[in-house]
Amino acid sequence: IESFCRKADVVVAAVGRAEMVKADWIKPGAVVIDVGINSVDIEPTKPGGKTYKLVGDVDFKGAHEVASKITPVPGGVGPMTIAMLLNNTLQACELKTKRLQEKS
Repeated sequence: IESFCRKADVVVAAVGRAEMVKADWIKPGAVVIDVGINSVDIEPTKPGGKTYKLVGDVDFKGAHEVASKITPVPGGVGPMTIAMLLNNTLQACELKTKRLQEKS
């Protein structure tokens, strides 16, 4: 995976592992879209405080120094992105169905 990422102009990370994609995996100037949302344990800063934080699949601190653009987690990939991905999936399904019907 590392070697593919190092060559990519756009990296879409959706692996389900907290901060798996490291800064040295990112080609300088690449665009990084971090789709992952992972909960990692932290020490609370005050009594009764949060014991976790949300992070993406990309090591944001390191990667933002290398990438030209990077989506934050949480807050980067939102409802519009998800809607467009679903729309594209539906269009692909419709095209495939049409092609299969034409062959029959």
